[in-house]
Amino acid sequence: MTLIVFPAIDLKQGQVVRLAEGDMARATVYGDDPAAQAMLFAEAGAAHLHVVDLDGAFAGASVNGEAVRAIVARFPGHVQLGGGIRTRESVERWFDLGVARVVIGTAALEDPEFVRDAARDFPGGVVVAVDARDGMVATKGWADVSTTSVVELARRFEDAGVAALLFTDVGRDGLLKGANIEATVDLARAVDIPVIASGGVAGIADIHVLALHARDGVEGVITGRALYDGRLDLAAALSVAAAA
Repeated sequence: MTLIVFPAIDLKQGQVVRLAEGDMARATVYGDDPAAQAMLFAEAGAAHLHVVDLDGAFAGASVNGEAVRAIVARFPGHVQLGGGIRTRESVERWFDLGVARVVIGTAALEDPEFVRDAARDFPGGVVVAVDARDGMVATKGWADVSTTSVVELARRFEDAGVAALLFTDVGRDGLLKGANIEATVDLARAVDIPVIASGGVAGIADIHVLALHARDGVEGVITGRALYDGRLDLAAALSVAAAA
């Protein structure tokens, strides 16, 4: 099993940004042409892309749809999309437009049957976002923290046919502190669903270690700010993942 490296494109008002700890007021703008950024990642060798409609995550519905459509039209690989996907209509719309996977977060906690139905009807297409602050699930763009633990939420979907769990340590996201590898691996070992690591990737060392845990069920890693700030070379990360 080869670790999948997902370069991230986070969208806020049509721009490519990165947030610190999920705080919309702490956004750094890295560009105003998301589709062009997607092509740069493709040219570096990326076959997968992780896109988040940040405004949509707070609004509960698509806000940056035009930018997403432009990315899907130009990126030759698989696009994984999250942010405000909380209805059956939105799931169907994104699959019709060519998105390979949808990431469902808030609705996974509030309406698990919706997620189960989508996972059944779109095999391999639904990822459940398990966003955590201090081990508890955060929702609504990380603005709220629930009383549900990460493992408890993950286990609710073990028999649902979801493609993967996207685990983000909110307290590390966008801060380059290093991925929370211990918590990621613990989750992967606790459930039978593949886990994607997200939040805090600081450099190539994180890729090395996570790649070694592919056998434990760590399917992939999402990286954003480290790429944009030049701390991580995407081609090198892809090479390390493939070699492991």
